[in-house]
Amino acid sequence: MLQTLAVAGYRSLRDLIVPLAPLTVVTGPNGSGKSNLYRALRLLASAARGELVGAVAREGGLPSLLWAGAESGGTQGTVRKGPVAVRLGFASDELGYLVDLGIPQAERGDPFARDPEIKREQVFAGTVAKPSTLLIDRTRQNTRVREGAWTNLDQKLAPYESIVTDLADGDTAPELLGLRRMMSGWRFYDHFRVDADAPARRPQVGTRSHTLAHDGSNLAAVWATVVQAGFGADLDRAVDEAFPGSRVRVESSDGLFRLTLQQPGLLRPLETAELSDGTLRYLLLCAALLPARPAPLIVLNEPESSLHIALLPALARLVVRAAERTQVIVVSHAPALVDGVGERARIELTSGPAGTDVAGQGFMDVPAWNWASR
Repeated sequence: MLQTLAVAGYRSLRDLIVPLAPLTVVTGPNGSGKSNLYRALRLLASAARGELVGAVAREGGLPSLLWAGAESGGTQGTVRKGPVAVRLGFASDELGYLVDLGIPQAERGDPFARDPEIKREQVFAGTVAKPSTLLIDRTRQNTRVREGAWTNLDQKLAPYESIVTDLADGDTAPELLGLRRMMSGWRFYDHFRVDADAPARRPQVGTRSHTLAHDGSNLAAVWATVVQAGFGADLDRAVDEAFPGSRVRVESSDGLFRLTLQQPGLLRPLETAELSDGTLRYLLLCAALLPARPAPLIVLNEPESSLHIALLPALARLVVRAAERTQVIVVSHAPALVDGVGERARIELTSGPAGTDVAGQGFMDVPAWNWASR
């Protein structure tokens, strides 16, 4: 389970260290930094797919992501004395990872000037990176691995290469493989498509599917997989709590899967093409949160979008139930959803001249964290 998320220099997140629980709800007013925290975690996850540098470039390059305020967090801008960087990291029960992204040393007219350079990366054991816990340590092109004693690797990494995906397999510690598998298993769901042409509204070729696709295209296949694995009662309960007396069924014909919803008083079940946006979105959330094989982490960004307020208590119960099987982070500003989930680990963000802060987080409340120097 993730214990800590740390972000520095990213948009409004000048220096934020957030404790995480099995179920964490991130809330706060508009402009407080909720979406930035979600994007930062998603950007961090892209390292496991070898897409970190590309993801930064697609967001406009490092300059567009940098904290734009004063270096010290005050109200007056000054000349920066420290390194210009976006730093991202997390710590879990077993392993942690951090990365330091810097401005590329590119010549004028370089077509890859938007690509940041990876200046520093570390993989560590436990919740804090310190000399005694480091397992893999990369400074610019040089990497060393601890196997009893430190071993300097012959392989030199380019500024756009990451230790997570680009180190030769023979040179990496087993922990790196575990880290890669964990991060690649994280699932992010942000505003499912429910328009008239959404993939979830059409029959789809069905195969066993343990994870809902980001666009919801395999909704029927995921639902059928859950039922076959013996967890269909959880889905039935979630549907009945939202739409009393209703049942979802999956039908297959010639390899095509169709999901239908039978509601009380109707003579026939409704096809997904006939469902309202809110109803379809709720069914997608059911499949995302209650799969047959839960992901190690599920992150939802404003799942209340398009849902009627009457559905939010059922959604809150669905989130709580999902957190019994996997770690869940929910970013929301809907009071009915936030209150329905309960206190648990509620992180309320606020915004001020020094950027985004956690409301009520005192000095002693901040999780221990060390950023690697360059």
